[in-house]
Amino acid sequence: MKHADSQSPDRQSPVSFMANVARLPQKGLPVLIEADAAQRAALAGEHELLSVENYRAELLVAPWKRNGVKVSGRVEADIIQACIVTLDPIEAHIEEAVDALFLPEQSKLGRQGFEGGGEIMLDAEGPDSPETFSGNSIDVGALAEQFFGLAIDPYPRKQGVSMEAADDAGTAESEFQQKLRSLLGKS
Repeated sequence: MKHADSQSPDRQSPVSFMANVARLPQKGLPVLIEADAAQRAALAGEHELLSVENYRAELLVAPWKRNGVKVSGRVEADIIQACIVTLDPIEAHIEEAVDALFLPEQSKLGRQGFEGGGEIMLDAEGPDSPETFSGNSIDVGALAEQFFGLAIDPYPRKQGVSMEAADDAGTAESEFQQKLRSLLGKS
């Protein structure tokens, strides 16, 4: 069940945490998000996992340049996924760095960079180009969840199990497995 947020078409993150960025302390605002059982169940549903055993995001929301915001930190989780071959549960640990920049929608730097072909100098090793935000708050919980989602292995496999193992058992491949095999280039 997905509930649409009345303000935006994007869904509300199960670990949503709105950080007020109107008056950030110079050294930044620390944010700790530890998901409870209901939030972990919602995360598992969103990301097609068997379960999320624990989920923790430690973030620092700090001022960046004149009126931008830098969010950095890390997200850690223990998850259980289904092996794509045997469907057996596989435990996985996720530890992902969170690094993002935000600029107010009405900021000149933001507008020039995105519309006027102006250049925003960015470090190639650093975060991606800045996202924009409106109002006085940024959902840093949803941001951490994005990084969590990117860190999940899309093709989890039990150790020692190959795609061929399913054939040896004489089981008929599902259409999905056949497509997956052709995508992976294993005939």
